[in-house]
Amino acid sequence: MGRRSSGSRALPSRPVAPVRHGRLRNSHPVAAIAKLLAALVAIIAVSSGAVTAFAVYDTVSASGPGIHVAHLPGAPSVKPAPAVGPIDGEVNLLLAGSDTRTGQVGYQTKAELAGSSGAGNNDVTMLLHVSADHSSATVVSFPRDLVSIPLCGKGISSAMFNSTLSRGLSCTVQTVEKMTGLSIPYAAIITFNGVTGMSNAVGGVTVCLATPVKDPYTDPQLNLAAGQQTLVGDTALSFLRSRHGVGDGSDLGRISNQQVFLSALTRKITSGGVLNNPLTLYKLANSALSNMKLSDTLTNPSTLVSIALALKGINLSKIVFLQYPTVADPADPNRVVPLASAAAALTTALRSDQPISLTGKLGRAAIADSAAVATATPIPSASAAPPTAASPAPAPTSIALPSTISGQSADQTTCTQGFTNRK
Repeated sequence: MGRRSSGSRALPSRPVAPVRHGRLRNSHPVAAIAKLLAALVAIIAVSSGAVTAFAVYDTVSASGPGIHVAHLPGAPSVKPAPAVGPIDGEVNLLLAGSDTRTGQVGYQTKAELAGSSGAGNNDVTMLLHVSADHSSATVVSFPRDLVSIPLCGKGISSAMFNSTLSRGLSCTVQTVEKMTGLSIPYAAIITFNGVTGMSNAVGGVTVCLATPVKDPYTDPQLNLAAGQQTLVGDTALSFLRSRHGVGDGSDLGRISNQQVFLSALTRKITSGGVLNNPLTLYKLANSALSNMKLSDTLTNPSTLVSIALALKGINLSKIVFLQYPTVADPADPNRVVPLASAAAALTTALRSDQPISLTGKLGRAAIADSAAVATATPIPSASAAPPTAASPAPAPTSIALPSTISGQSADQTTCTQGFTNRK
């Protein structure tokens, strides 16, 4: 099956790789990726001072009553957020990037809205898990083309994972709750608008490109040279949306490309230059939160601030980005199904609430930055407490995931590989 275009214009012919997962519809679905990344970073950023907390209060207070999310039977009740200070215990927060064009800038005509409207699909979904002792965090990306899922927490379904949001945010949450064994009290939907403001707010995000990245299927089209590239505005959006231009051209390759960008963005956000700039922090928080629909458990601004404070002291090496483990669907090479043994190991690790270490490879579109590895020094958390004379508490035991699970930690400097016609 040939590649599908995202518009009616003629596109240059491209070599076809043997297997593709996650083919784009005509609806520009992956623009919501940027919103998802912005939201994750904004949650970390809002912990830094009163002016950013004001952005949270100001934006969330105007966002309405929030979405009520129904959970699986037996889920614990949500604890009220503390008046001041980090939230108690672990945090599980799901972010669903909607591909809807309804109400989004640049999509007004009937033809433009035909690709996706209304609730839309969750073409990007990430689960943020913060350990109960606030010493580590894990971000799990779920492939949009995943099938054989416990749809809405019920029986196994052949529906694609990205169709869960069209059934309501509760369906997405319940599906992930069943897949991970976690109760997820916090959730949000992120739409197209705002990525330009996010990248502009931090002065652009510098990423490493191991090879040129070209993609005529994005708007604007990508034509980036190899080397260090600072991505701003619509170019950053196209980079995050690109599938045909990175890795093996699959949705799984796109996920690892997002991890390269997100790691770079996290390092920049947690640097002193950003954390110490109240205006930048306000812009970051406002850009992300003004483009989110929150669950009713997040509409109290104190809750978002307390979650951010729980993230504030985590060392970058303890923030892990990984892809939910999958394997090609035997019935359809354009779909993926859970890799049962690895998925079970991930579920056990998440439920044990211990730090996670990766033993597998980087994702399909990522490669280690050899120059950075040669000169690397440990990167502490920007807000880590200074050493004291007291004996430090023993570090929690890390759980090593199977080598079939790919990803990276936030302190790893990685590069994106442009499209290659490889298996």
